[in-house]
Amino acid sequence: MTTPHTQADEILVDCQSVWKIFGEKAPEAMKAITGQGLSKRDILQKFGCMVGVSGVSLQVRRGEIFCIMGLSGSGKSTLIRLLNRLIAPTQGRVLVKGKDLATLDAAALRDMRAHHIGMVFQSVALLPHRTVLENTAFGLEVQGVAKEERNRIAAEALEKVGLADWQNHYPDELSGGMQQRVGLARAIAADPEIILMDEPFSALDPLIRRQLQDEFRTLTKQLGKSAAFITHDLDEAIRIGDRIAIMKDGVLIQVGTAEEIVRNPADDYVAEFVAGISRLNLVKARSIMGTVAEFRAAHPDVALDALPRAAAEADIAELIALSTRTGLESVAIMDDGGPVGVVSPRDLLRGIQGDQAGRPAAH
Repeated sequence: MTTPHTQADEILVDCQSVWKIFGEKAPEAMKAITGQGLSKRDILQKFGCMVGVSGVSLQVRRGEIFCIMGLSGSGKSTLIRLLNRLIAPTQGRVLVKGKDLATLDAAALRDMRAHHIGMVFQSVALLPHRTVLENTAFGLEVQGVAKEERNRIAAEALEKVGLADWQNHYPDELSGGMQQRVGLARAIAADPEIILMDEPFSALDPLIRRQLQDEFRTLTKQLGKSAAFITHDLDEAIRIGDRIAIMKDGVLIQVGTAEEIVRNPADDYVAEFVAGISRLNLVKARSIMGTVAEFRAAHPDVALDALPRAAAEADIAELIALSTRTGLESVAIMDDGGPVGVVSPRDLLRGIQGDQAGRPAAH
């Protein structure tokens, strides 16, 4: 029997083995890569071409925030521009809502960008001679929406980002964080299903940056939007993303939840990135708990009902607080109304240290 797909399973953006090579001899370079297996360095030396994205496949689902993280030169900003065909792939396909962007003519591509894909850059490029309201309504103006209607929609978008009182001000009167809010309001005013964010908060002060990260996640979830969010900061990716993709030299190294990446890095490069990340709010009880049978064998005189209880999605910080508050070392993990495991002090230490040796994955 086939399980029906839920709305959350719907794929809005689908990258299929996408390559982007920059240079006049890009087609020849692509043939050399596929035919001879030449490296990125070989391609640069032999053809004078730069490989920006190397065979990337990924999917962004409806309602999720998908973070693409990498250092400068990793290919992440090139990749996000492929998602709305600001640049065209050398090879591979990018499908948005099932439509191959490469097959769209100019009018259809404009329609796709106008109605389905919004984008916010690090530099929001607000028009200095237009008010905040006019900047927010600009995309709707391009679409031909009547002035009264577009201003109404723009005013609602500004209210959502906390700038209702700044509609008649000009960009030079706003702080950097406020300008980013205008950029986000402009993107959501067109009511796109997908929002592309290219390091929008990286130039902001840390406190403002964290505030906008939280606001962006909350607003995106409230509006039911999907987002691809580019960042060079793993902490930001963890704070915002439902899933994270880590890129290096144009290659997608690992994709997963923050917990999956922190607990099981794909290679030494990823392991180095996550080495300093606290596991307290990432690792969940379901990932570190022992079985009920193990607990009963080790503690035959302790009734399971006497233990404090926590949900399978409780994180290590919650488990520590619960154990400390009750004075009982172990915590019973509950799911669907019954116990599915027990977290012991040893399990907590393993979770904090990232040492899962000898412990099979809990299901």
